[in-house]
Amino acid sequence: MNKKLENLFKGDKVIWMIFFILCLVSIVEVFSASSFLTYKGDSYWFPIIKHTFFIFVGICAMICVLNVPCKYFKIVTFPLLVVSVIMLVGVIIFGESTNGASRWMGIAGIQFQPSEIAKGALVLAVAQILSAMQTEKGADRQAFWWVLGTSSVIVLPIFFENFSTSVLISAVVFFMMFIARVPLSQLGKLLGVVILGGVIAVSSIMAFGKTASEPPEGNAAKVEYVADAAKGQAGNAKEKKGGLLHRFDTWKSRIMKFTSSEDIAPDEYDLDKDAQVAHANIAIVKSQGIGCGPGNSEERDFISQAFSDFIFAIIIEELGLWGATLVAGLYVIIFWRAGHIARNCANTFPAYLAMGIGMLLVIQAMFNMLVAVGLAPVTGQPLPLVSKGGTSTIINCVYIGMLLSISKSAKKRQPTQKAPV
Repeated sequence: MNKKLENLFKGDKVIWMIFFILCLVSIVEVFSASSFLTYKGDSYWFPIIKHTFFIFVGICAMICVLNVPCKYFKIVTFPLLVVSVIMLVGVIIFGESTNGASRWMGIAGIQFQPSEIAKGALVLAVAQILSAMQTEKGADRQAFWWVLGTSSVIVLPIFFENFSTSVLISAVVFFMMFIARVPLSQLGKLLGVVILGGVIAVSSIMAFGKTASEPPEGNAAKVEYVADAAKGQAGNAKEKKGGLLHRFDTWKSRIMKFTSSEDIAPDEYDLDKDAQVAHANIAIVKSQGIGCGPGNSEERDFISQAFSDFIFAIIIEELGLWGATLVAGLYVIIFWRAGHIARNCANTFPAYLAMGIGMLLVIQAMFNMLVAVGLAPVTGQPLPLVSKGGTSTIINCVYIGMLLSISKSAKKRQPTQKAPV
């Protein structure tokens, strides 16, 4: 029996344990946070049954991936890149627009975000480039340009429709280049260009964006959102697409809300205009540090995406600061284990891939948590492996499967051999 379990749970046991804990947290908290969906859909059990089904499918996909030797991941890199670029361009032209952004597309009745697949494809490609162009003194100077060119075909199509995801991917790629010892002079110049571009972009957004056009976040918007979610869609009612820079209005509104230092009296606060952020803050305060217990959240009924973008606020309300700290700590441990796996690899490709996947999961989790506690503008990033999702849940499970595959099948370095990272 023990031997059968060992054959099933291959790879890093700590990651397996963390994965199952996050899955349990996800099932409990999504069940609690989906109360409004159950009300509107006239089905008490359907939302959580559907979410649990996707977790089960994700576990099956994860087991399949972990049984593939990591050296074969290189084979799928180029096809995945090509498919990702085609889908990213396709979603801009034919995708469904929610909250003013074209992020979703459907194939055979299944809706998904192409950016979820593109993230993994880019991490694979960057790991392969950095590995192939590695020298004794670090990455070859040409590796920087190859990575930059490959990243641009993925990041640029995402940028105008999903700014936060483009920032997330860019940050992961930058840190991967740093770990692979790309010359600091090149990274410094890139960082300078990015900062300058950011200043120009923010100035353009503030100059040309209109603050009055961001979709409302109040109860009316929530009802519309839930009605569409019950039909299998992933956002508010479909909207007519604008021009290439149509997201400027939303971005400006979010920047102004986040940077505003104006003190507003509680009786003057507009809960309909800033419902998500306001009720997330109320949820945190209601926890009183110890939490009200699983299933006892009240603010879940007032946050339109309590089961997705703001699920960490519900976790704080129900599990308290200790529960939230535990969940955050699990992601830190995933990153630590990814680093441990990378250090034990004799070859650079699996090492860079492990670090890339670890950073991809942890940075996205950090984005979500910072938004939930009001330390970052609203970005729309779900909490990996916890938030309610379909294809995103499955793809995050695949990422975990890749980490487990590397820990199981990558050639281990000898004690006297220098670590690849």
